[in-house]
Amino acid sequence: MEKFKCMATCASGIEALVGKEVRNLGIECNVENGRAIFFGTMKEIAKLNIWLRTADRIKIILAEFEAKTFEDLFDNVKEIEWENYLPLDANFPVSGKSIKSKLFSVSDCQAITKKAIVERLKEFYHRYGRLPESGAKFPIEVAIRKDKVMITMDTTGDSLFKRGYRIDKGGAPLKENLAASLVLLTNWNKTKPFADLTCGSGTIPIEAALYGLNIAPGLYRSFLCEKWPWVDEKIFKEERKEAKSQIDTETQLDIIGTDIDHRMIEIAIENMKNAGLEGQINFKQMRLQDFKTTKEDGVIICNPPYGERLSDEKNVEHLYHDMGETFAPLTTWSKYILTSNLKFEEFYGSKATKKRKLYNGALRTDYFQYWGRKN
Repeated sequence: MEKFKCMATCASGIEALVGKEVRNLGIECNVENGRAIFFGTMKEIAKLNIWLRTADRIKIILAEFEAKTFEDLFDNVKEIEWENYLPLDANFPVSGKSIKSKLFSVSDCQAITKKAIVERLKEFYHRYGRLPESGAKFPIEVAIRKDKVMITMDTTGDSLFKRGYRIDKGGAPLKENLAASLVLLTNWNKTKPFADLTCGSGTIPIEAALYGLNIAPGLYRSFLCEKWPWVDEKIFKEERKEAKSQIDTETQLDIIGTDIDHRMIEIAIENMKNAGLEGQINFKQMRLQDFKTTKEDGVIICNPPYGERLSDEKNVEHLYHDMGETFAPLTTWSKYILTSNLKFEEFYGSKATKKRKLYNGALRTDYFQYWGRKN
């Protein structure tokens, strides 16, 4: 089976997590800024699309070259054996980006890339008019950085964060792959208690439960490359069958998700059911300040409001203060809080053991980590 050079793309700051996931699936990779590079067959591309919790998408790297003129770009793109990937009726939209390069006009780069592909396909298929572009979709990207060009083809389609279980996401949604990253950055495992006391629509507890029960996050969704005529449909069928066989059906998790807004709890419960996790997470309406427990060695993850709007700032500062007081007695618990508020520690009442910079979409945030004392 043919091997392709590929990359698993991700948000800045979680490349090491993605690399670890790829290696845990038995595939060697090199981690770069915003991506993990690997060589894989369609079987391995299918496996990573189904299993990766923290990545955005899997792309095949078709070519890499230097281009300082539009002629360089056209000639190098046309040299790619597009007929090996794109059937006559392929729908191949071209997107682009350019950073610190002589070819800085993204729209021109996209147009020239498209033209080069069309010329190659017309010559191969002996066509003189327009190509139909009525068949399967093959999204192409021309990405240029410091005059180095990378031509890629997306295998995923809708980003990997779209697991398919969210019926509603509330007012300030956290992407599923970021929620999974927050879980994987902690010391939690399925034997420990877990709590999210500002759970909103339940994304963090649901991602924790999927991880705890070893349920592949992409198990119940489809991927763009499944519709490509040269991809054997048995590949994804077999990978899904294998993923289902690895689900932990024995463990009862100890996960609680609470929120002050009862409407969010109703949404969280529906999302949990859609994810096939009914009975594994206890969602209930409750004030964070009312949380008490005699359990030991648990993990708390919270993505509280950030107070981005001025009118909310004081309320959020009070919440951070209450958080510090509520969590203080839980000395054996580890607490992890994501916020963009740089004064969080001041309001919380103590310095974090460690901070990690993460991006919630385009918003820079910090992940404040308070490690629990060992018994």
